[in-house]
Amino acid sequence: MRNASYGLCTAEGVIDLGRRLGAAAPTLRELLALPDWQALPRSHAGAKADHALAALTPLPVIPQPRTIACVGHNYEEHRVETQRDPTEHPSIFFRHPESLRGSGVALVRPRESTQLDYEGELAVVIGRGGRRIAQADAWAHIAGVSCFNDGSVRDWQHHTRQFGPGKNFAGTAGFGPALVTLDELPADRVLSLQTRVNGKVVQQARTDQMIFPIPRLVAYVSTFMTLVPGDVIVTGTPGGVGVKRVPPLWLQPGDLVEVEISSVGVLSNGVVQEA
Repeated sequence: MRNASYGLCTAEGVIDLGRRLGAAAPTLRELLALPDWQALPRSHAGAKADHALAALTPLPVIPQPRTIACVGHNYEEHRVETQRDPTEHPSIFFRHPESLRGSGVALVRPRESTQLDYEGELAVVIGRGGRRIAQADAWAHIAGVSCFNDGSVRDWQHHTRQFGPGKNFAGTAGFGPALVTLDELPADRVLSLQTRVNGKVVQQARTDQMIFPIPRLVAYVSTFMTLVPGDVIVTGTPGGVGVKRVPPLWLQPGDLVEVEISSVGVLSNGVVQEA
């Protein structure tokens, strides 16, 4: 599939929506900007699959988001293990699109560090933009959700109290495998999250354990900036990160990291050493 394309997953394979919709919506981000974006994929749901899923190498769900806003310390267990004080407002930092990898694509341990860590998280993708979105209206602005591994180069993250350097090395975060629309989620939208390294469970939580729930995050971020379709909010990781284990559990070349979220899927990334 072309790099700019995206598809509708079916039991038979993938329907190439980028090719079928053409100039109207060549990328998923551009599809989400259309007022009838939900109807367009459905109109092709009965089409014959164009590709076998196994023959494709997935890109990140949104390959070039304008904004990737990430939330720190949004589960109490993680806040406690990192010895951060409680706050009245979410802690926000930003990632660059260059840091993203799709499911099935290896994360890159940079040559400057041996302290690559995992952070399994739920990502929400904005479908309808806005500024100062009320919490009561937040879900109406969300197109869907996906799995995210907020991979962290810890020694660079800890150079200062700011997170940016350790969160933005190229190819250190996983985002996928697909965008799951809200109608595919349970009515209460409570999901379970599990992170595994080489098959061993290292993180486990439910999304209703977030300190700041998803509507609060959408309202907060949209207060200081305008959200647009395709923007991503990564909602925080539970306890159990590698840096706080004794001894620390750093990702090594050859490792396999899986982030599984109920009703959403499994994000799977190997690890390679940067040449």
